Amino acid sequence: MIHPAFFISDSTGITAETLGRSVLSHFETIDFDYIVLPYVDSVEKAQRAVERINLAAKDYGTRPIIFDTLVNQDIRRVIATSDGFIVDVLDTFLNQLEIALGKKPSCTVGRAKGPEQEARYRHRIDAVNFALDNDDGAKLDRYDQAEIILIGVSRSGKTPTSLYLGMQAGIFVANYPLTEEDLEDNRLPKALQNHRARLYGLTIEPERLAAIRTERRPNSRYAELRQCEDEIRQAEALFKRFGISYLDTTHASVEEISARILSEIHIRGHHRS
Repeated sequence: MIHPAFFISDSTGITAETLGRSVLSHFETIDFDYIVLPYVDSVEKAQRAVERINLAAKDYGTRPIIFDTLVNQDIRRVIATSDGFIVDVLDTFLNQLEIALGKKPSCTVGRAKGPEQEARYRHRIDAVNFALDNDDGAKLDRYDQAEIILIGVSRSGKTPTSLYLGMQAGIFVANYPLTEEDLEDNRLPKALQNHRARLYGLTIEPERLAAIRTERRPNSRYAELRQCEDEIRQAEALFKRFGISYLDTTHASVEEISARILSEIHIRGHHRS
């Protein structure tokens, strides 16, 4: 049985989704259908959200789980009329912190950021734009601006990891796809040779890679298991030859992959914003 899980927010929904997914990941025997409803900032939008929740309850035949970070009490009361089970993300923490700190929280929708917070926000946006501009080796002349350069064969998880690191940690990440020609040479591509200290490799099990590539290009040499096995073997040999740290993305979420990379970046002494 698939269980619907809603993440509802009067803003982007990133907080509700991040915390909610983390909690639900502990229920490994249950398959969840994740549905994000951002910018629910009016009673009318809340009513439409309730309609979707109730429809999901009917379609799936089970009570939806709702994680919300709503501040407006009128909107929260509307969501409370739904057929879902509500987990109030903010109250879970704010009530306890209010007791510990002896102060009431400032519950303001879209609360304005201070100068430092605003600067951090702008930095993360710049990092995301950098990841987009430097996806799949798009702008090799900007690699000196990257804090880290992810390398790996096509479809090994480089792009989502680059974007996640930019959005969540403000890390400027470029990524470079190791092509068949690169791997046959058994040496670092010319574009990477001056940036060895910034390289981080991603690998993946050949069977999983073949399945992903088949969805993209079915019945192609690109998706053949033998081709995937050869590319992965050569890529890992390249990582080992040049002392490039790497990790297997097969059974890891983008959050887990990013956390591993960030922990190693921290050890290396890289700056994080």
